[in-house]
This record gives sequence, C-alpha cells and structure tokens, in this order.
Amino acid sequence: MGAAAADLEARQLRILRRVEDLELAAQQHRIGALSLSDAEAEVEAGDTEERLSALLAARGVHDFAFRRVPADYYDRSLEERRDLLAVDSVAQLCKSIVMAWYPWICSLNHVHFSQVNTKAAADVVDCSNPKNSKYYVVIVQYMARLNAENIKNFLYTLNESQIPKKRFNMRLAPEEESLMLTGFVHNGVTCIGMKTAIPVIIDEAITKLDEDFFWLGGGEVDLKLGMRTSEFLNAFNPFVVKCS
Repeated sequence: MGAAAADLEARQLRILRRVEDLELAAQQHRIGALSLSDAEAEVEAGDTEERLSALLAARGVHDFAFRRVPADYYDRSLEERRDLLAVDSVAQLCKSIVMAWYPWICSLNHVHFSQVNTKAAADVVDCSNPKNSKYYVVIVQYMARLNAENIKNFLYTLNESQIPKKRFNMRLAPEEESLMLTGFVHNGVTCIGMKTAIPVIIDEAITKLDEDFFWLGGGEVDLKLGMRTSEFLNAFNPFVVKCS
C-alpha cells in the first residue's frame, strides 16, 4: 500500500471513530432525558403527579393526563380498565417493562419487570452505552405478547453484528431490582422520571395506533399516565422496535 493510500485509510478511520463518538453522545443524551437531572429533581419536589407533569412539560410533552384508579384495578379485565380510564381501545393500555441481562432468577408474572442478558460481557455494568446497556425499559401493550427474540435481534443489529447473538439472552430481573433502578414500585413503574437513565424501547404497534395516545403506569400503583404518542416520541426519541 502506497503512502497516500495509507494516509487516506488512516483519515477514514479517524472519521469513522468520530462518527461513532457522536452517535454514542446523542444516544446518551436521549436516555438522560428519561431520568431526573438535579435541577429537575428540585423542580419536582411535590407528589408524583406534579413531578412527572413538570418533567413532561419541560420535555415538550403537553398532551398528557393522569387518572386515579380503584385499588382492584389489576383484578379487572382489560375492558373494565379501558372504561375506567375512558379510552377508546384496550390496545392503548400499556406497561413499562424494565429488562436487563444477568443470571435468570425471576418470574414472568411481573406486570412491570426487568430483563437481563445472562451472558453479557463483564464490562457491561450500567446503562452508559445505549447500544449495549445492561438494562432496557420496554413499553408494550397489555394485550400483546412480548417477543424477546425480536428484541435480541434488534440489539444484535444495533451493535452491527459485532456482539454474538448468544450474548443477548434476556431474562426478567427481580422486583426489588426494578424498584432500585426506577424508583417505582411493582404495578406503578413508568419510563418517565426514573432514578436511573435506562434506554427505552417502545413497541412499534403502539406507535401505529390510530388514537396516537397510550396509557401506562404513572409512578404509583393507582395512578395512570396517558400521553400523546407522537409527542412522547419527539421528546424522548426511544428505540422503536417490533417486539410483540
């Protein structure tokens, strides 16, 4: 290889590394928007609804609503929950699922849960790299069946096939770990205002709903949060994946 060609290759490699650094910085900004900054924590010193309302407004989400539900909400059918929230379709009823990778030790019975990669590399210990994070929050419909294989394939593609697929082996995390990461109790988990900046994946099916509005946990067991889907996507730019 001539000197000119070698110099050109070296410059191309430097440009590619710079592009990768910029992409990573953008993705880190994206997930940071879903957790509380110190300033936002001061603004959001009130109750859960006030805190999350302030965070949503600060991110440019204006079409949202909170509703209190009865204590037996999760004992009721999806149709009854739909009526309690006064929404058009059960397809709008969603849940936030915290997923991570680590030895599988948990139940599939969690309404809001964490998933873990059982064969993650030793250096994957946090959420600093959205492409290869230890944890992910997945928003799916209650009526849908989560397809972990689709998420596995998405992460494999996201990492440009550089990480073996066997490393993306997702499992549920214990309820106490989900609480530690999000700050929200079981059945109250939401992807807004979490204690930890965790990358968010939203099921593609939700983004295609005619209503352009979906509901999920509101930070407390009996508090539900609904918001305009398009505004949520613009404000938080989550990964959109066909995961059901």
